[in-house]
Amino acid sequence: MYSSRSKKPQSNARRWQIGAVAGVAVAIVGVGLGVASADAAVPTVNCPALRVNVAVPAQAQNEVASNLQLLNTQINEANARLKSSVGQGGANFIQNAILGPLADKRFATINRIETAIGRNAAKPDLNAEGLKTCTLNQGGGASAAQPTQVAGNGGGAAAGNNGNGAANAVGNISCPQVNVNVAVPQSAAAEVQRNLALLNTQITEAQNRLNNSVGQGGANFVQNAILGPLADKRFATINRIETAIGRQSAKPNLNAEGLKTCSVSKGAGAAQGTGVQTQSATALAASAGKIVCPAVNVNVAVPAQAAAEVQRNLALLDTQIAESQNRLNNSVGQGGANFVQNAILGPLADKRNSTINRIETAIGRNAAKPNLNAEGLKTCAVQK
Repeated sequence: MYSSRSKKPQSNARRWQIGAVAGVAVAIVGVGLGVASADAAVPTVNCPALRVNVAVPAQAQNEVASNLQLLNTQINEANARLKSSVGQGGANFIQNAILGPLADKRFATINRIETAIGRNAAKPDLNAEGLKTCTLNQGGGASAAQPTQVAGNGGGAAAGNNGNGAANAVGNISCPQVNVNVAVPQSAAAEVQRNLALLNTQITEAQNRLNNSVGQGGANFVQNAILGPLADKRFATINRIETAIGRQSAKPNLNAEGLKTCSVSKGAGAAQGTGVQTQSATALAASAGKIVCPAVNVNVAVPAQAAAEVQRNLALLDTQIAESQNRLNNSVGQGGANFVQNAILGPLADKRNSTINRIETAIGRNAAKPNLNAEGLKTCAVQK
C-alpha cells in the first residue's frame, strides 16, 4: 500500500511538468506573433520629392547627383532608426530624435545643390524650406525614393567663351583695344609684348569670375567685384607699356584712362592685339641726334716721357663722346626741356675739361706747359 501511494504523486509531477512545458511553448509562440505584428506596424518616413527643374552646368552635375543620392541615404537611415528604436523615448521621441534631424539634413543638402548650380549658372531656389519636412507612413509602407536624374545645360561650341550654357546667360566682358601706335624700341619690345598679353589674361580671368559668380552679391556685384578691379589692372598695365617705351624713346600717351573701362555685353569680346612695331637702333639714334665736339689738336712737341699719357687721354676724349651718345640714344623723351643739357652735355663738358687739362699737365712735366684751350674746347652740342 505504501509503495503504491508513493507512485501517484510522481505521475502528477510528470503531468505538471509536461503542462508547464506546453504552457511555455505557447507563451513563446505568442511572443513571437506579437513581435511580428509590431514589426509590421513600424512607420516609415514620407518625404516630399525634390525635383531639380533647371539645367545643371556640366561642372556641377556630379555634385548635384551626389547630393540627390544623399537625400535617399538620409531617408534609409531614418527608417533604420525608426525600426531599431521602437518603444524608446516618450511621445515626442520620433519628432525630436528622427524627423527633426532629418529635416535639418535635407535642408542643408538642398542648399548645397542650389549652391553647386549657382557657381556656374543662375542660382535656383529649390524650396529647401518647404521640402525639408518629412512625415510618417503609419502603415509601414515603403518610403518613396527621391529622383536622382540631373538635366544638363547642353554645353557645346555655341555656349560662349567657356564652353557651357552659363556663359550665354551672363554675357561676355568686352574691353576697348589698346593700340600701340608708336615705334617701340627693340630694348622695350619684350616688356611691351608681355604687358599686351597680360591684358588678355586679365580679361580671361574676369570672364571666369563672371561665369562662376552668377547670382552672387547685390545689384552692383559685377561692377564692384569684377569690372572695377579689372579697370584698375588695365590702367596699371597700360601705364607700364608707356613707361617701357619711354625709357628708350619719347614716352607715348596710350590713353590709359580712356581704355581701362570694360563692360559686359551679349556679343563675343574681342582679344586685345599683341603686335609690336619695333624701332631699330639706327632709327632710334637718328631721332636722338648726334653729339658733336670740337677737335682737340696737340700742336706742340710732346716729350717722349709724356707720349703714352697724352695718347691715353686723347683716346679717353673719344670714349667720353661715345658714352654720351649712348646715353642720348637711350633717354629720348626723358626729363624736361633741359634734360639733355643737364644730364648729358654738361657732365661731358666737365669730363673734357679735366682730360684736356691732364694732357697739358703731362706735357708740362718735361717741357713748357701748353695752353690747349680746355675752356674753349670742352663744350659739345647735339646735331640733328
